[in-house]
Amino acid sequence: MGLLVIATFIAVARIGGQRNPPRGEGSGDGYDTTVRRLRAFVRTPAVWSVTFVVVAVGVGALAVLAVGDFGLPEGTAPLLLNVVYGLVGLLITGFVFLGAYFGARGRGLGNAHGVAAGSFAAGLVFLVVITVQLLT
Repeated sequence: MGLLVIATFIAVARIGGQRNPPRGEGSGDGYDTTVRRLRAFVRTPAVWSVTFVVVAVGVGALAVLAVGDFGLPEGTAPLLLNVVYGLVGLLITGFVFLGAYFGARGRGLGNAHGVAAGSFAAGLVFLVVITVQLLT
């Protein structure tokens, strides 16, 4: 498995395509204009900051509800704790996937190569989780 990981990273490093030139910002149809505005909105630091705060407060609130004594019905606390574990796991896996995807795209590779690298990296995360569960 380790040799497969090393071979994959060497292959991605050697397929050094060139970056695609930026597309012209000409006046497109309504769809292009909407996509350009949404892209500009999503890339603002305020959106990232608010999203981070909402996710952090949401996960923290679920964790406090899961371990606190707030008069929740029996069996709800373990369910909320499992939801917190699932959300944190999905966040970590999402960051690993997107990191590998944008890493491949940054080297000039196509969408399919990025998705393949991201899927491979996410698969490695799941493999690590299964290994840890088997060992503990």
